[in-house]
Amino acid sequence: MRKIFSCLLLFFVLTGNAQNKDFYLLVGTYTSDISVYKFNSGTGATSFVSKISGTPNPEYLAITKNEKFVYVTNENHKELPGEVSAYSFDKKKGTLTFLNKTETGGDDPCYVDVDSTGKWIVVANYSGGNLSALKTNADGSLQPLAQTIDHQGYSTNFIRQSKPHVHCTTFSPDGKYVFANDLGTDKIYQYKFDAKNDQQPLSDDVVTTDVPDGSGPRHITFHPNKKFAYLINELTGKIIAYQYNDGKLTELQTIESDNTSGKEDKGSADIHITPNGQYLYSSNRAKANDITIYRVGSTGLLTELGHQSSLGIHPRNFAIDPTGKFLLVANRDTNNIVVFAIMKSTGMLVPTATQIQIDKPVCLKMISVN
Repeated sequence: MRKIFSCLLLFFVLTGNAQNKDFYLLVGTYTSDISVYKFNSGTGATSFVSKISGTPNPEYLAITKNEKFVYVTNENHKELPGEVSAYSFDKKKGTLTFLNKTETGGDDPCYVDVDSTGKWIVVANYSGGNLSALKTNADGSLQPLAQTIDHQGYSTNFIRQSKPHVHCTTFSPDGKYVFANDLGTDKIYQYKFDAKNDQQPLSDDVVTTDVPDGSGPRHITFHPNKKFAYLINELTGKIIAYQYNDGKLTELQTIESDNTSGKEDKGSADIHITPNGQYLYSSNRAKANDITIYRVGSTGLLTELGHQSSLGIHPRNFAIDPTGKFLLVANRDTNNIVVFAIMKSTGMLVPTATQIQIDKPVCLKMISVN
């Protein structure tokens, strides 16, 4: 009876989706491959399109606003320098073409973001404890490293926080700032961004926002209305909600993401909000291996609605499709991507019949087909 009810529920969720648009799903991995699939936003179905190989650990991806170019971190450590690779994307064929790669100035680059003009990228070097800025050329290729900023300090978790670990570098919604979350120092660093300065686009005059000791700030996402921001903390498994205004973060709320027992190293990973701003989701690894679901109030405050198993192990990254109808989870250690339908009225997640079997998936991004 429960299986029949689940099938009927999924049927109504999918048939209630008026939009039926195709997207390309790009998958970064801990292999040497980046894979491209077609994704249907009406049914949640996927089909393989292409794959490109040749650079090690192409794990985190950023896509330009015009969807012509893709920048990918190569999470190299010690034996090879940290690098970022540039690709062009052919929408007609659904294929990536390698352009060039450039060293990032730090080990284990784990996050990259591109500004709204497509002229600059910023990279977080986790083991290097620094962040980098690189300019792009008109053809999408990368220029040599323009700027590297080293962080200093440590925090209270002596195993995970003995030195800086920059885990996320992202442009503010207005493009005036770059925020850098440092898991090792328990700080969010805010740098003014000047796209016209080819030598030093990130200012020396840094502003920091402290988070509680031992938190381990990881990823941050901004509300579509640009008034709120949400930070996922890896070590304590908590989300901090902020009011956001012209570079300033004002704390509103702290709420649990991972509710398993234990105080440290919860393993919370990623955080995203639906395009309409109604629901927010976070991923938890370690013991939990689930997605936490929240309703977003008009004041920016979160209300927890529940948890959904990721149907795999180590959900490092996930994505919400541009229509807001589906949530896709990359489970690294079980080599699967699971597609969930989002219930419009409740925000809850319903597993679909679609899973992609792929080695060590860690990052999911989408590009429109047309």
